[in-house]
Amino acid sequence: MTPVGGSSLNPIPISDSPQKETGTPSASKLENTQACCSIALLPTKLPSTLPGLNKKSIKLLQYKQQRLKSPDSQTHQLQEFCDPNSEAYGGLKNAVDATLVFAQVEAGTAVCISSEGLLLTCSHCIAESDEALDMGKVWWLLFASGRIVQARTVKWDARRDLALLQIMAAQPPLPATAHTTPTQQSPFPCVPLAPAPPPLRTPLLCIGHPGSEDLEIGRPGVETGYDVLHVSDGKFCGYAKGQDRQDNSEIGALKHDCWTYWGHSGGPLVARGRNGEGEEWGLVALHSSWDEETGMRRGVGWEAISGFLREVEG
Repeated sequence: MTPVGGSSLNPIPISDSPQKETGTPSASKLENTQACCSIALLPTKLPSTLPGLNKKSIKLLQYKQQRLKSPDSQTHQLQEFCDPNSEAYGGLKNAVDATLVFAQVEAGTAVCISSEGLLLTCSHCIAESDEALDMGKVWWLLFASGRIVQARTVKWDARRDLALLQIMAAQPPLPATAHTTPTQQSPFPCVPLAPAPPPLRTPLLCIGHPGSEDLEIGRPGVETGYDVLHVSDGKFCGYAKGQDRQDNSEIGALKHDCWTYWGHSGGPLVARGRNGEGEEWGLVALHSSWDEETGMRRGVGWEAISGFLREVEG
């Protein structure tokens, strides 16, 4: 993406990707269902007032961007999860690059599933109920690189606990540094939905945005000290017995044991696999909740995500 003309709001056309016939919903088919075919360009330096954000939220947005750009961010230290010299490392870095954090005070996470700016998150990150849902609300998010985008909700499914957002405006790709990859220079880094659900005990990585306030200490205002974006490892532990995999309205049907905190909702759970060209990390679930009785983390599984995206496809 490159600036157009002299205006920071000139639209930037995004070309369609070639369609692929696969067993999972095609990103290009999803994109073709969206009325929006261009994305406005946000200035590199944002103005002091932004729609949908008060002064406190704007300061928080700036802080999160600063932390994400810092070389101390965990997102720039992925060697503990994957050998940097392996062919899978680039796929892992891409999955992290495709993860976003919400700028609003209420922490939350999303993942980009299309190079043209379709974002997947949990429905409760957007609204807790039908009455609270505002499809016209402006959402501000930041990619792992610190790149700021503006999005609106295009589909919301409380039963599955899934929501789809479309990026409407975005800052230009950040200049390449020692901590960025070529994927950040494409329209938007994205992680594909895996071609099939994972086998039991599959190793997983969870990428999420832990909240900054310690909600376990019993008094307000105590900071957790957690990074803005955190990567943790674990495994797929199956599904809750007897629970409909399409119904995550009360608690996620999928079970996993990656570390999470408040704010991880909507964070991608990715697994390592192979495609026709080599190794990659595919999206297999979203983290959504946790079982207070057992401590088991819960999520929205592959089956629910696949069904949701096929409905979007039409």
